[in-house]
Amino acid sequence: MATSEQTHQIGEVADRVGLSLRTVRYYEEQGLVVPEARTEGGFRLYTERQIDRLFLVKKMKPLGFSLDEMRAMFDAREALEDPDGPPGSTEAARETIATFADQVDERTAKMRHILKQSEQFARELRDNE
Repeated sequence: MATSEQTHQIGEVADRVGLSLRTVRYYEEQGLVVPEARTEGGFRLYTERQIDRLFLVKKMKPLGFSLDEMRAMFDAREALEDPDGPPGSTEAARETIATFADQVDERTAKMRHILKQSEQFARELRDNE
């Protein structure tokens, strides 16, 4: 184990984020979150950085973002954190994140519309009882 940051085992991480162990492992298989280290016994160890990524996945998933879109978001966030990145990478990352913000707004508006329709449908059903 080669990290000085506090680490957490997968069970604690899954509980904290509100995901199943299986789901955390799936996101690992997909390359969205990679454990910081492993114990001598092979247990996965995660830092706050990986936990933050899982929280972001949990926010993006219900909005219908694909795994590739999630990867693009992670890449943009990492580019913003890299002071030694290639010229223009910070601006491109900001543009990518702004585009995601617009998409979140659009998808949220669609979900609100669906929710209103569902509430109306439930009222109609109750009126027919």
